[in-house]
Amino acid sequence: MHITPKIIAAFTCLFLLPLVSHASCEGLLNFESKKLHSSQTIKFCDNFKDKTLLIVNTASQCGFTPQFKQLESLYQKYKDQGLEIIGFPSNDFRQEHNTEAETASVCFKNFGVSFTMLAPSSVTGPSKNSFFQSLTDRTGKEPNWNFNKYLISKDHASIKHFGSNVQPLGGSLEQLIVKSVNIQ
Repeated sequence: MHITPKIIAAFTCLFLLPLVSHASCEGLLNFESKKLHSSQTIKFCDNFKDKTLLIVNTASQCGFTPQFKQLESLYQKYKDQGLEIIGFPSNDFRQEHNTEAETASVCFKNFGVSFTMLAPSSVTGPSKNSFFQSLTDRTGKEPNWNFNKYLISKDHASIKHFGSNVQPLGGSLEQLIVKSVNIQ
């Protein structure tokens, strides 16, 4: 078989370029998950590179569930400046619905959430998903309840942890978001 330049180019595009793009993915963003109540997969490297990230472990039957409204307001306020909010529904504290459809209904219908919500997964203990394992490793803080928040700077070098009681709007969390997305 004679190897032509076209065969070499096809080989490069099919096999080598995907390896290069994944190899350049930062460790923290080397994660993917299915979106909530969807078949679509979110690849963090493709979707959240060069973004300020607010990560929240959520539950749809918790006393903190009304924070979805503030999180959505925060997202609408700063998404054009590079803020992404990612919700990780979890039943680790036994306050999440049994089905993704029920969880999705609370998020999307009841609170109008438009930021990224992922399929339910564990965020604590030995079965936590690998993204929360990375957050725990880097901050030394594992969620101790629903609606813990992790603010990851645009360059992904800094991660700050906020407990459930910290409100998304109007306080120290929002001030750090403003600094991180370089809003004047």
